[in-house]
Amino acid sequence: MTRPGPLGPEQHAWAAVLAAGPGALLAGIAAATAGGLRGRWQRTALDVLVPGDRRPPNLLRRLPADLPAVKVRRTTSLPDEDRQPARPDRTTMARSVVDAAQWAPNDDEARAVIAAACQQGRATPAEILAVAARMPRARRRQLVLTTATDAAGGASSLAEIDFVRLCRAFGLPRPDLQRKRTDAAGRVRYLDAYWEHFGIHVEVDGGHHTDVGQWASDMRRQNDLWIAGDIVLRFPATQIRQNPQEVAAQLMRALRSRGFPEI
Repeated sequence: MTRPGPLGPEQHAWAAVLAAGPGALLAGIAAATAGGLRGRWQRTALDVLVPGDRRPPNLLRRLPADLPAVKVRRTTSLPDEDRQPARPDRTTMARSVVDAAQWAPNDDEARAVIAAACQQGRATPAEILAVAARMPRARRRQLVLTTATDAAGGASSLAEIDFVRLCRAFGLPRPDLQRKRTDAAGRVRYLDAYWEHFGIHVEVDGGHHTDVGQWASDMRRQNDLWIAGDIVLRFPATQIRQNPQEVAAQLMRALRSRGFPEI
């Protein structure tokens, strides 16, 4: 902890955990970031977990002046399988993600943290579900369970998880996600969402689709699908989140044009 100049993120984490006393663990987004999770998160404090039978310490006299705010949280649910030996000690990635979701400023960021952890391979949906199963009183527990379950079903990004939520909310059949398909040139492609019975493919366009090379590749794949007889619909991720009624209406018209029954 003795070094010239301002403290960096690792020193901030050390200072927070040491100041919180014996048994303290770095937790939430701070622990997930220390474990390698990438992303921009609305973090306003370093979260530290302490055993539930301990009173949170008075940190004001024990922390460096340039340290970000520290939030000390007590818990009665911290089994050994949720502890990650590290420098400093922290919660496991799956536990960190569940805690980050329940402490997030809003539901959107909670879903984004879970999706990012699964997409980046930092935690599996099964690991996240196992942690949530041990925490029946966790805030946003149902959101965690639903989002991790959608990721386990093949959704590989937050946009795809939002798309599955949209289908569920508007009574649309659940599509297959990330269906593998070989294009006309023999290359393996993955379809974002596909209703094979109806021959309808949906592409969810994120920011990377604005890249010229990606855009050309998407057009070739779309043309192959059209030539084979499928309907191809494309929606930007922002439209799925901001105008779900319009997206759902277009999807329903496409499904009914291929034989989906009236409800």
